[in-house]
Amino acid sequence: MTSSLIRGRPRRAASHISARVAHAVLGAVVAVLWLVLPGMTPDRGTPAGPAPSAAAQGQEVEETATADLVLPLLALGAAVVLGAYGYLRRSRRTRTRTTPGGPRPGPGSGAPLAELDERARAALVVADDCVRVGAEELDFAAARADADAVAPYARAMAAARAELTEAFRMRRRYDEGVPAEHAARRQALAGIVGRCAEAGRLLDEEAAGFDRLRDLEEAEGFGGALDVAEARFRGLAGRTGAAEAAFTDLARRYPPAARAPVVGCVEQAKDRLVFATTRLNQARQCADRGERGRAVAHLRAAEGAVAQAGILVGAVDRQVALLARAAELVPAALTGAEAELAGARAQAGAAAVPAGELRARLLHADAVLSVVREELTSGPYDPLDLLHRIVRVTAPVAAGRAAVLSAAAALVARGAVAAAADYVATHRGAVGAEARTVLAAAQDAEEADPLAAEALARQARQLAERDVRAHGHPDAAPGTGTAGALLGGILLGPDPTEAPPASYGGPRTRARRTPRLP
Repeated sequence: MTSSLIRGRPRRAASHISARVAHAVLGAVVAVLWLVLPGMTPDRGTPAGPAPSAAAQGQEVEETATADLVLPLLALGAAVVLGAYGYLRRSRRTRTRTTPGGPRPGPGSGAPLAELDERARAALVVADDCVRVGAEELDFAAARADADAVAPYARAMAAARAELTEAFRMRRRYDEGVPAEHAARRQALAGIVGRCAEAGRLLDEEAAGFDRLRDLEEAEGFGGALDVAEARFRGLAGRTGAAEAAFTDLARRYPPAARAPVVGCVEQAKDRLVFATTRLNQARQCADRGERGRAVAHLRAAEGAVAQAGILVGAVDRQVALLARAAELVPAALTGAEAELAGARAQAGAAAVPAGELRARLLHADAVLSVVREELTSGPYDPLDLLHRIVRVTAPVAAGRAAVLSAAAALVARGAVAAAADYVATHRGAVGAEARTVLAAAQDAEEADPLAAEALARQARQLAERDVRAHGHPDAAPGTGTAGALLGGILLGPDPTEAPPASYGGPRTRARRTPRLP
Protein backbone atom coordinates (compact mmCIF):
# COMPACT_ATOMS: atom_id res chain seq x y z
CA MET A 1 0.00 0.00 0.00
CA THR A 2 1.32 3.42 -0.91
CA SER A 3 2.25 5.56 2.05
CA SER A 4 0.03 8.58 2.51
CA LEU A 5 3.16 10.67 2.86
CA ILE A 6 4.26 10.10 -0.71
CA ARG A 7 1.00 9.53 -2.60
CA GLY A 8 1.09 11.54 -5.77
CA ARG A 9 4.93 11.60 -5.78
CA PRO A 10 6.75 9.89 -8.69
CA ARG A 11 8.58 6.72 -7.67
CA ARG A 12 12.27 6.25 -8.44
CA ALA A 13 13.34 3.07 -10.19
CA ALA A 14 16.51 1.61 -8.67
CA SER A 15 16.65 -1.80 -10.35
CA HIS A 16 19.26 -0.64 -12.91
CA ILE A 17 21.80 -0.23 -10.09
CA SER A 18 21.62 -3.90 -9.12
CA ALA A 19 21.83 -4.87 -12.80
CA ARG A 20 25.07 -2.91 -13.24
CA VAL A 21 26.55 -4.55 -10.16
CA ALA A 22 25.59 -8.00 -11.44
CA HIS A 23 27.20 -7.32 -14.83
CA ALA A 24 30.42 -6.12 -13.24
CA VAL A 25 30.63 -9.15 -10.96
CA LEU A 26 29.94 -11.53 -13.84
CA GLY A 27 32.71 -9.94 -15.92
CA ALA A 28 35.18 -10.22 -13.06
CA VAL A 29 34.30 -13.89 -12.48
CA VAL A 30 34.77 -14.69 -16.17
CA ALA A 31 38.14 -12.97 -16.18
CA VAL A 32 39.34 -14.80 -13.07
CA LEU A 33 38.22 -18.17 -14.45
CA TRP A 34 40.09 -17.43 -17.66
CA LEU A 35 43.23 -16.75 -15.66
CA VAL A 36 42.92 -19.84 -13.49
CA LEU A 37 41.69 -22.47 -15.92
CA PRO A 38 44.78 -22.62 -18.18
CA GLY A 39 46.99 -23.60 -15.24
CA MET A 40 44.54 -26.30 -14.09
CA THR A 41 43.97 -27.88 -17.51
CA PRO A 42 46.38 -30.72 -18.50
CA ASP A 43 48.15 -30.44 -21.85
CA ARG A 44 46.59 -33.43 -23.52
CA GLY A 45 47.73 -32.37 -26.98
CA THR A 46 51.55 -32.72 -26.33
CA PRO A 47 53.01 -35.65 -28.31
CA ALA A 48 55.19 -38.25 -26.58
CA GLY A 49 58.90 -38.10 -27.39
CA PRO A 50 62.28 -37.08 -26.07
CA ALA A 51 62.18 -34.34 -23.48
CA PRO A 52 63.47 -30.95 -24.67
CA SER A 53 66.46 -29.34 -23.09
CA ALA A 54 66.04 -27.27 -19.91
CA ALA A 55 66.73 -23.97 -21.65
CA ALA A 56 64.26 -24.68 -24.42
CA GLN A 57 61.70 -25.88 -21.93
CA GLY A 58 62.00 -22.67 -19.83
CA GLN A 59 61.71 -20.48 -22.89
CA GLU A 60 58.60 -22.40 -24.01
CA VAL A 61 56.95 -22.08 -20.57
CA GLU A 62 57.61 -18.34 -20.43
CA GLU A 63 56.15 -17.79 -23.89
CA THR A 64 53.10 -19.92 -23.04
CA ALA A 65 52.44 -18.07 -19.75
CA THR A 66 52.73 -14.71 -21.45
CA ALA A 67 50.33 -15.78 -24.18
CA ASP A 68 47.91 -17.20 -21.64
CA LEU A 69 47.78 -13.88 -19.72
CA VAL A 70 47.25 -11.55 -22.63
CA LEU A 71 43.68 -12.46 -23.53
CA PRO A 72 42.31 -12.61 -19.95
CA LEU A 73 43.84 -9.25 -19.11
CA LEU A 74 42.40 -7.73 -22.26
CA ALA A 75 38.98 -9.20 -21.39
CA LEU A 76 39.14 -7.88 -17.83
CA GLY A 77 40.15 -4.42 -19.03
CA ALA A 78 37.36 -4.39 -21.59
CA ALA A 79 34.82 -5.42 -18.94
CA VAL A 80 35.94 -2.60 -16.64
CA VAL A 81 35.82 -0.04 -19.45
CA LEU A 82 32.39 -1.19 -20.62
CA GLY A 83 31.05 -1.19 -17.06
CA ALA A 84 32.31 2.35 -16.41
CA TYR A 85 30.92 3.59 -19.72
CA GLY A 86 27.53 1.99 -19.03
CA TYR A 87 27.39 3.48 -15.54
CA LEU A 88 28.18 7.02 -16.76
CA ARG A 89 25.71 6.72 -19.63
CA ARG A 90 22.90 5.50 -17.37
CA SER A 91 23.62 8.21 -14.80
CA ARG A 92 23.38 10.89 -17.48
CA ARG A 93 20.14 9.43 -18.82
CA THR A 94 18.65 9.13 -15.32
CA ARG A 95 19.25 12.81 -14.66
CA THR A 96 17.62 13.92 -17.89
CA ARG A 97 15.07 11.19 -18.63
CA THR A 98 11.44 12.27 -19.16
CA THR A 99 10.10 9.11 -20.80
CA PRO A 100 7.98 6.54 -18.92
CA GLY A 101 9.85 3.94 -16.91
CA GLY A 102 12.37 6.27 -15.35
CA PRO A 103 12.31 8.81 -12.55
CA ARG A 104 10.44 11.97 -13.39
CA PRO A 105 10.71 15.25 -11.61
CA GLY A 106 8.06 15.50 -8.91
CA PRO A 107 5.90 18.56 -8.33
CA GLY A 108 8.30 21.41 -7.99
CA SER A 109 11.34 19.11 -8.27
CA GLY A 110 14.37 21.25 -7.65
CA ALA A 111 12.25 24.21 -6.55
CA PRO A 112 12.91 25.86 -3.19
CA LEU A 113 11.00 24.41 -0.26
CA ALA A 114 9.18 27.71 0.27
CA GLU A 115 7.85 27.56 -3.30
CA LEU A 116 6.64 23.97 -2.82
CA ASP A 117 5.02 25.03 0.43
CA GLU A 118 3.10 27.76 -1.35
CA ARG A 119 1.95 25.32 -4.03
CA ALA A 120 0.66 22.93 -1.38
CA ARG A 121 -1.25 25.74 0.34
CA ALA A 122 -2.85 26.81 -2.92
CA ALA A 123 -3.79 23.21 -3.75
CA LEU A 124 -5.51 22.83 -0.37
CA VAL A 125 -7.55 25.99 -0.87
CA VAL A 126 -8.64 25.00 -4.38
CA ALA A 127 -9.55 21.44 -3.36
CA ASP A 128 -11.45 22.66 -0.29
CA ASP A 129 -13.41 25.16 -2.39
CA CYS A 130 -14.25 22.44 -4.92
CA VAL A 131 -15.60 20.18 -2.18
CA ARG A 132 -17.61 22.97 -0.55
CA VAL A 133 -19.13 24.24 -3.80
CA GLY A 134 -19.84 20.71 -5.00
CA ALA A 135 -21.62 19.85 -1.77
CA GLU A 136 -23.81 22.95 -2.11
CA GLU A 137 -24.90 22.14 -5.65
CA LEU A 138 -25.32 18.46 -4.81
CA ASP A 139 -27.79 19.49 -2.13
CA PHE A 140 -29.84 21.42 -4.69
CA ALA A 141 -29.74 18.49 -7.10
CA ALA A 142 -30.92 16.08 -4.39
CA ALA A 143 -34.05 18.18 -3.92
CA ARG A 144 -35.30 17.09 -7.37
CA ALA A 145 -33.62 13.75 -8.12
CA ASP A 146 -34.18 10.42 -6.39
CA ALA A 147 -31.57 8.96 -4.06
CA ASP A 148 -30.33 6.33 -6.54
CA ALA A 149 -29.64 8.96 -9.20
CA VAL A 150 -27.71 11.16 -6.79
CA ALA A 151 -25.78 8.30 -5.16
CA PRO A 152 -22.80 8.16 -7.59
CA TYR A 153 -22.11 11.86 -7.15
CA ALA A 154 -22.52 11.65 -3.39
CA ARG A 155 -19.98 8.79 -3.36
CA ALA A 156 -17.55 10.81 -5.44
CA MET A 157 -18.02 13.73 -3.08
CA ALA A 158 -17.38 11.52 -0.05
CA ALA A 159 -14.22 10.10 -1.65
CA ALA A 160 -12.97 13.57 -2.55
CA ARG A 161 -13.66 14.77 0.97
CA ALA A 162 -11.69 11.80 2.36
CA GLU A 163 -8.69 12.68 0.19
CA LEU A 164 -8.93 16.30 1.27
CA THR A 165 -9.19 15.33 4.93
CA GLU A 166 -6.01 13.29 4.67
CA ALA A 167 -4.28 16.16 2.87
CA PHE A 168 -5.22 18.49 5.74
CA ARG A 169 -3.89 15.95 8.24
CA MET A 170 -0.59 15.78 6.38
CA ARG A 171 -0.46 19.56 6.30
CA ARG A 172 -1.12 19.75 10.02
CA ARG A 173 1.75 17.33 10.72
CA TYR A 174 3.96 19.32 8.37
CA ASP A 175 3.16 22.56 10.20
CA GLU A 176 4.06 20.83 13.47
CA GLY A 177 7.48 19.92 12.07
CA VAL A 178 6.83 16.31 11.08
CA PRO A 179 8.77 15.09 9.20
CA ALA A 180 11.89 17.04 10.12
CA GLU A 181 14.30 16.04 7.32
CA HIS A 182 14.47 18.36 4.33
CA ALA A 183 13.97 15.60 1.73
CA ALA A 184 11.08 14.10 3.67
CA ARG A 185 9.41 17.50 3.95
CA ARG A 186 9.59 17.88 0.19
CA GLN A 187 7.95 14.47 -0.14
CA ALA A 188 5.25 15.49 2.33
CA LEU A 189 4.42 18.59 0.29
CA ALA A 190 4.29 16.49 -2.88
CA GLY A 191 1.95 14.10 -1.08
CA ILE A 192 -0.36 16.96 -0.08
CA VAL A 193 -0.51 18.21 -3.66
CA GLY A 194 -1.16 14.65 -4.85
CA ARG A 195 -4.04 14.14 -2.43
CA CYS A 196 -5.62 17.44 -3.50
CA ALA A 197 -5.19 16.53 -7.17
CA GLU A 198 -6.90 13.20 -6.55
CA ALA A 199 -9.82 14.92 -4.82
CA GLY A 200 -10.22 17.22 -7.81
CA ARG A 201 -9.94 14.33 -10.26
CA LEU A 202 -12.71 12.41 -8.51
CA LEU A 203 -15.05 15.38 -8.90
CA ASP A 204 -13.94 16.21 -12.44
CA GLU A 205 -14.74 12.66 -13.56
CA GLU A 206 -18.35 13.01 -12.41
CA ALA A 207 -18.97 16.56 -13.61
CA ALA A 208 -20.40 15.58 -17.00
CA GLY A 209 -22.76 13.01 -15.49
CA PHE A 210 -23.81 15.50 -12.86
CA ASP A 211 -24.70 18.02 -15.56
CA ARG A 212 -26.87 15.37 -17.20
CA LEU A 213 -28.55 14.74 -13.87
CA ARG A 214 -29.40 18.40 -13.36
CA ASP A 215 -30.24 18.93 -17.04
CA LEU A 216 -30.06 22.70 -16.67
CA GLU A 217 -29.60 23.27 -20.39
CA GLU A 218 -33.12 21.99 -21.08
CA ALA A 219 -36.27 23.92 -20.24
CA GLU A 220 -37.73 21.28 -17.94
CA GLY A 221 -34.57 20.75 -15.92
CA PHE A 222 -33.86 24.46 -15.64
CA GLY A 223 -37.43 25.27 -14.64
CA GLY A 224 -37.44 22.63 -11.91
CA ALA A 225 -34.10 23.83 -10.53
CA LEU A 226 -35.29 27.43 -10.56
CA ASP A 227 -38.43 26.43 -8.66
CA VAL A 228 -36.32 24.70 -5.98
CA ALA A 229 -34.07 27.74 -5.59
CA GLU A 230 -37.01 30.12 -5.33
CA ALA A 231 -38.76 27.89 -2.78
CA ARG A 232 -35.64 27.80 -0.60
CA PHE A 233 -35.29 31.54 -0.99
CA ARG A 234 -38.83 32.12 0.28
CA GLY A 235 -38.30 29.76 3.21
CA LEU A 236 -35.10 31.53 4.19
CA ALA A 237 -36.74 34.93 3.93
CA GLY A 238 -39.20 33.85 6.63
CA ARG A 239 -36.49 32.24 8.76
CA THR A 240 -34.35 35.38 8.55
CA GLY A 241 -37.07 37.43 10.22
CA ALA A 242 -37.36 34.84 12.99
CA ALA A 243 -33.57 34.76 13.40
CA GLU A 244 -33.50 38.54 13.75
CA ALA A 245 -36.08 38.37 16.54
CA ALA A 246 -34.14 35.57 18.23
CA PHE A 247 -30.92 37.59 18.09
CA THR A 248 -32.69 40.57 19.62
CA ASP A 249 -33.85 38.31 22.42
CA LEU A 250 -30.26 37.12 22.97
CA ALA A 251 -29.20 40.73 23.37
CA ARG A 252 -31.72 41.15 26.20
CA ARG A 253 -30.83 37.93 28.03
CA TYR A 254 -27.07 37.55 27.59
CA PRO A 255 -23.97 39.76 27.59
CA PRO A 256 -22.30 40.71 24.28
CA ALA A 257 -19.77 37.86 24.51
CA ALA A 258 -22.55 35.27 24.35
CA ARG A 259 -23.82 36.48 20.98
CA ALA A 260 -20.43 37.51 19.57
CA PRO A 261 -20.09 34.41 17.30
CA VAL A 262 -23.23 35.40 15.36
CA VAL A 263 -23.01 39.19 15.36
CA GLY A 264 -23.76 40.40 11.83
CA CYS A 265 -25.09 37.05 10.62
CA VAL A 266 -28.65 38.30 10.12
CA GLU A 267 -27.51 41.35 8.17
CA GLN A 268 -25.20 39.27 5.99
CA ALA A 269 -28.00 36.77 5.37
CA LYS A 270 -30.26 39.61 4.22
CA ASP A 271 -27.57 40.89 1.86
CA ARG A 272 -27.16 37.45 0.33
CA LEU A 273 -30.91 37.13 -0.12
CA VAL A 274 -30.99 40.49 -1.88
CA PHE A 275 -28.22 39.23 -4.17
CA ALA A 276 -30.15 35.98 -4.72
CA THR A 277 -33.32 37.91 -5.59
CA THR A 278 -31.49 39.79 -8.34
CA ARG A 279 -29.90 36.65 -9.77
CA LEU A 280 -33.12 34.63 -9.70
CA ASN A 281 -34.94 37.36 -11.61
CA GLN A 282 -32.13 37.60 -14.16
CA ALA A 283 -32.06 33.82 -14.52
CA ARG A 284 -35.74 33.76 -15.40
CA GLN A 285 -35.42 36.70 -17.80
CA CYS A 286 -32.46 35.12 -19.61
CA ALA A 287 -34.32 31.84 -19.89
CA ASP A 288 -37.31 33.62 -21.42
CA ARG A 289 -34.98 35.19 -24.00
CA GLY A 290 -33.44 31.80 -24.78
CA GLU A 291 -30.05 32.73 -23.30
CA ARG A 292 -29.70 29.39 -21.55
CA GLY A 293 -26.01 29.65 -20.68
CA ARG A 294 -26.42 33.02 -18.98
CA ALA A 295 -29.57 31.81 -17.25
CA VAL A 296 -27.72 28.83 -15.78
CA ALA A 297 -24.88 31.08 -14.61
CA HIS A 298 -27.34 33.39 -12.84
CA LEU A 299 -29.10 30.41 -11.28
CA ARG A 300 -25.84 28.99 -9.89
CA ALA A 301 -24.96 32.38 -8.40
CA ALA A 302 -28.39 32.53 -6.78
CA GLU A 303 -28.08 28.98 -5.43
CA GLY A 304 -24.73 29.82 -3.87
CA ALA A 305 -26.13 32.94 -2.21
CA VAL A 306 -29.14 31.03 -0.89
CA ALA A 307 -26.89 28.29 0.50
CA GLN A 308 -24.76 30.82 2.35
CA ALA A 309 -27.80 32.67 3.66
CA GLY A 310 -28.96 29.33 5.04
CA ILE A 311 -25.63 28.86 6.85
CA LEU A 312 -25.87 32.35 8.40
CA VAL A 313 -29.47 31.96 9.54
CA GLY A 314 -28.71 28.48 10.87
CA ALA A 315 -25.79 29.88 12.86
CA VAL A 316 -28.15 32.15 14.79
CA ASP A 317 -30.61 29.33 15.46
CA ARG A 318 -27.80 27.08 16.63
CA GLN A 319 -26.38 29.72 18.99
CA VAL A 320 -29.78 30.20 20.59
CA ALA A 321 -30.07 26.45 21.19
CA LEU A 322 -26.48 26.15 22.49
CA LEU A 323 -26.92 28.95 25.01
CA ALA A 324 -30.18 27.48 26.28
CA ARG A 325 -28.61 24.04 26.71
CA ALA A 326 -25.50 25.49 28.33
CA ALA A 327 -27.59 27.43 30.84
CA GLU A 328 -29.25 24.17 31.86
CA LEU A 329 -25.88 22.43 32.27
CA VAL A 330 -24.04 25.06 34.31
CA PRO A 331 -25.44 24.11 37.77
CA ALA A 332 -24.86 20.41 37.15
CA ALA A 333 -21.36 21.10 35.82
CA LEU A 334 -20.53 23.06 38.98
CA THR A 335 -21.69 20.15 41.13
CA GLY A 336 -19.68 17.71 39.02
CA ALA A 337 -16.58 19.89 39.28
CA GLU A 338 -16.88 20.04 43.06
CA ALA A 339 -17.14 16.25 43.15
CA GLU A 340 -14.00 15.93 41.06
CA LEU A 341 -12.08 18.29 43.35
CA ALA A 342 -13.25 16.45 46.46
CA GLY A 343 -12.16 13.13 44.96
CA ALA A 344 -8.77 14.54 44.02
CA ARG A 345 -8.23 15.76 47.61
CA ALA A 346 -9.24 12.39 49.03
CA GLN A 347 -6.71 10.59 46.85
CA ALA A 348 -3.93 13.14 47.16
CA GLY A 349 -1.50 10.60 48.58
CA ALA A 350 -1.95 8.24 45.63
CA ALA A 351 -1.89 10.95 42.96
CA ALA A 352 0.62 10.68 40.15
CA VAL A 353 1.56 14.36 40.40
CA PRO A 354 3.61 15.82 43.28
CA ALA A 355 1.63 16.92 46.30
CA GLY A 356 2.63 20.58 45.91
CA GLU A 357 1.55 20.71 42.28
CA LEU A 358 -1.75 19.01 43.05
CA ARG A 359 -2.39 21.47 45.86
CA ALA A 360 -1.75 24.40 43.51
CA ARG A 361 -4.16 22.97 40.92
CA LEU A 362 -6.87 22.50 43.51
CA LEU A 363 -6.47 26.03 44.86
CA HIS A 364 -6.65 27.47 41.33
CA ALA A 365 -9.76 25.41 40.57
CA ASP A 366 -11.44 26.57 43.77
CA ALA A 367 -10.75 30.20 42.87
CA VAL A 368 -12.16 29.86 39.34
CA LEU A 369 -15.27 27.99 40.51
CA SER A 370 -15.85 30.67 43.13
CA VAL A 371 -15.85 33.35 40.43
CA VAL A 372 -18.20 31.23 38.29
CA ARG A 373 -20.69 30.93 41.18
CA GLU A 374 -20.58 34.66 41.71
CA GLU A 375 -21.25 35.42 38.02
CA LEU A 376 -24.04 32.86 38.00
CA THR A 377 -25.94 34.79 40.68
CA SER A 378 -24.96 38.37 39.94
CA GLY A 379 -26.70 39.05 36.65
CA PRO A 380 -26.55 38.22 32.90
CA TYR A 381 -23.80 35.75 32.07
CA ASP A 382 -22.51 33.75 29.14
CA PRO A 383 -23.35 30.12 29.95
CA LEU A 384 -21.04 28.73 27.28
CA ASP A 385 -18.15 30.69 28.71
CA LEU A 386 -18.95 29.47 32.22
CA LEU A 387 -18.97 25.87 31.01
CA HIS A 388 -15.71 26.50 29.20
CA ARG A 389 -14.04 27.72 32.40
CA ILE A 390 -15.49 24.94 34.56
CA VAL A 391 -14.29 22.23 32.20
CA ARG A 392 -10.86 23.76 31.65
CA VAL A 393 -10.05 24.31 35.31
CA THR A 394 -11.27 20.87 36.35
CA ALA A 395 -9.53 18.90 33.58
CA PRO A 396 -6.09 18.72 35.27
CA VAL A 397 -7.52 16.94 38.34
CA ALA A 398 -10.57 15.19 36.85
CA ALA A 399 -10.75 11.40 36.95
CA GLY A 400 -14.04 10.87 35.12
CA ARG A 401 -16.16 10.84 38.28
CA ALA A 402 -18.68 13.34 36.85
CA ALA A 403 -20.03 12.48 33.40
CA VAL A 404 -21.70 15.87 33.17
CA LEU A 405 -18.29 17.48 32.62
CA SER A 406 -17.77 15.37 29.49
CA ALA A 407 -21.16 16.47 28.19
CA ALA A 408 -20.29 20.09 28.94
CA ALA A 409 -16.94 19.81 27.16
CA ALA A 410 -18.63 18.26 24.11
CA LEU A 411 -21.24 21.03 23.99
CA VAL A 412 -18.65 23.81 24.16
CA ALA A 413 -16.48 22.14 21.51
CA ARG A 414 -19.44 21.59 19.20
CA GLY A 415 -20.37 25.26 19.37
CA ALA A 416 -16.82 26.49 18.76
CA VAL A 417 -16.17 24.12 15.85
CA ALA A 418 -19.49 24.90 14.18
CA ALA A 419 -18.96 28.66 14.52
CA ALA A 420 -15.50 28.43 12.96
CA ALA A 421 -16.76 26.19 10.15
CA ASP A 422 -19.61 28.59 9.34
CA TYR A 423 -17.23 31.55 9.24
CA VAL A 424 -14.85 29.78 6.86
CA ALA A 425 -17.73 28.60 4.66
CA THR A 426 -19.23 32.08 4.30
CA HIS A 427 -15.87 33.84 3.80
CA ARG A 428 -14.03 31.22 1.80
CA GLY A 429 -13.02 33.64 -0.94
CA ALA A 430 -10.65 35.27 1.53
CA VAL A 431 -9.68 32.45 3.90
CA GLY A 432 -6.32 30.80 3.33
CA ALA A 433 -4.88 27.34 3.88
CA GLU A 434 -3.71 27.85 7.47
CA ALA A 435 -7.16 28.59 8.89
CA ARG A 436 -8.69 25.74 6.89
CA THR A 437 -6.01 23.32 8.12
CA VAL A 438 -6.55 24.23 11.76
CA LEU A 439 -10.33 23.95 11.28
CA ALA A 440 -9.89 20.45 9.82
CA ALA A 441 -7.78 19.51 12.86
CA ALA A 442 -10.53 20.81 15.17
CA GLN A 443 -13.16 18.75 13.36
CA ASP A 444 -10.91 15.69 13.62
CA ALA A 445 -10.49 16.13 17.37
CA GLU A 446 -14.10 16.99 18.20
CA GLU A 447 -15.12 13.48 19.26
CA ALA A 448 -11.87 12.23 20.80
CA ASP A 449 -10.65 15.38 22.56
CA PRO A 450 -13.26 18.13 22.95
CA LEU A 451 -10.89 20.41 24.88
CA ALA A 452 -8.33 20.33 22.08
CA ALA A 453 -11.05 20.71 19.46
CA GLU A 454 -12.39 23.83 21.12
CA ALA A 455 -8.94 25.43 21.32
CA LEU A 456 -8.23 24.61 17.68
CA ALA A 457 -11.62 25.95 16.58
CA ARG A 458 -10.99 29.25 18.32
CA GLN A 459 -7.59 29.46 16.63
CA ALA A 460 -9.11 28.66 13.23
CA ARG A 461 -11.70 31.43 13.65
CA GLN A 462 -8.99 33.93 14.57
CA LEU A 463 -6.88 32.96 11.57
CA ALA A 464 -9.87 33.20 9.24
CA GLU A 465 -10.79 36.63 10.56
CA ARG A 466 -7.20 37.74 10.04
CA ASP A 467 -7.34 36.55 6.42
CA VAL A 468 -10.59 38.41 5.79
CA ARG A 469 -9.13 41.62 7.18
CA ALA A 470 -6.01 41.21 5.08
CA HIS A 471 -8.10 40.47 1.98
CA GLY A 472 -9.69 43.90 2.22
CA HIS A 473 -13.26 42.67 2.68
CA PRO A 474 -14.08 42.99 6.39
CA ASP A 475 -17.63 42.36 7.52
CA ALA A 476 -19.83 45.26 6.59
CA ALA A 477 -21.68 47.22 9.21
CA PRO A 478 -25.34 46.24 9.56
CA GLY A 479 -27.69 47.85 7.12
CA THR A 480 -25.10 49.15 4.66
CA GLY A 481 -26.43 47.12 1.76
CA THR A 482 -23.11 45.63 0.65
CA ALA A 483 -24.40 42.50 -1.04
CA GLY A 484 -22.26 43.04 -4.12
CA ALA A 485 -19.07 43.63 -2.14
CA LEU A 486 -19.67 40.74 0.22
CA LEU A 487 -20.65 38.31 -2.49
CA GLY A 488 -17.79 39.53 -4.64
CA GLY A 489 -15.06 39.08 -2.07
CA ILE A 490 -16.49 36.05 -0.32
CA LEU A 491 -18.70 34.03 -2.62
CA LEU A 492 -17.67 34.63 -6.20
CA GLY A 493 -14.23 36.27 -6.14
CA PRO A 494 -12.85 39.83 -6.18
CA ASP A 495 -15.83 41.08 -8.18
CA PRO A 496 -19.07 39.22 -8.91
CA THR A 497 -19.17 40.82 -12.37
CA GLU A 498 -15.85 39.20 -13.28
CA ALA A 499 -15.96 35.71 -11.73
CA PRO A 500 -18.31 33.00 -13.00
CA PRO A 501 -20.23 30.94 -10.46
CA ALA A 502 -18.54 27.68 -9.52
CA SER A 503 -20.24 24.31 -9.94
CA TYR A 504 -19.90 20.68 -8.91
CA GLY A 505 -16.51 19.51 -10.15
CA GLY A 506 -12.77 19.69 -9.67
CA PRO A 507 -10.29 22.35 -10.78
CA ARG A 508 -10.74 21.47 -14.49
CA THR A 509 -14.53 21.60 -14.57
CA ARG A 510 -15.86 23.73 -11.73
CA ALA A 511 -15.76 26.92 -13.85
CA ARG A 512 -17.35 25.31 -16.91
CA ARG A 513 -20.36 27.65 -16.71
CA THR A 514 -18.43 30.72 -17.76
CA PRO A 515 -20.79 33.34 -19.25
CA ARG A 516 -19.98 36.79 -17.87
CA LEU A 517 -22.66 38.19 -15.60
CA PRO A 518 -23.74 41.82 -16.00
